[in-house]
Amino acid sequence: MASILDILNTQPGENLIEKAHKETNESKDDITSALVMGMPLILGALKNNSEKEEGAKALDKALSDDKHKGDLLENLQNSKTGEITGEGAKVLENVLGGQKDIIEETLSKTLGMSKDSISTILKLAAPVIMSLLGSQKRIDGVKADGLPGLIESLMGASSAHDSSLIKSLIDKNNDGNIIDDVTGMVLGGGKKGKEGGSILGGFTGGK
Repeated sequence: MASILDILNTQPGENLIEKAHKETNESKDDITSALVMGMPLILGALKNNSEKEEGAKALDKALSDDKHKGDLLENLQNSKTGEITGEGAKVLENVLGGQKDIIEETLSKTLGMSKDSISTILKLAAPVIMSLLGSQKRIDGVKADGLPGLIESLMGASSAHDSSLIKSLIDKNNDGNIIDDVTGMVLGGGKKGKEGGSILGGFTGGK
């Protein structure tokens, strides 16, 4: 089943890690570890917010904005880092609120990285998450009341939106040239030694 962490094995994910590496000077392995822990936390907070009617409406409005329609996934490499982190800071403030410092401090201690590095990585990741959500929202026509289920899909708790996640990640040009191979890779079918698993298994020790 697909999840947000599968993006780390795609070109947008590589671009995200590279940007974070240049901005923080942390190793790419450490950045990947921070993303593996941090991205699900951001999604979890988004899901909690979206389960309340007011929060769902606010998130629906944000995801409907053109800046979250998915273009960032294509243009991440050439996008200005300052603009991404600026938007990310706003997203994290709205989503995490007073928990932001606690989360950053916890990840810093757990991973042995500076809090400033963790903060930068999360600020880079947050707009990417919003772009994925915004892209899938458009593809599947998800309304405010469907956002908790959409977020569950990105958390790997549901397969309901797997196909749109694939489209959001790798078929932005609609050429379809690698859609079959990557679908198998992400969803866990047709790859030797990965039958029944997914890319996510590589991060969690699954087979």
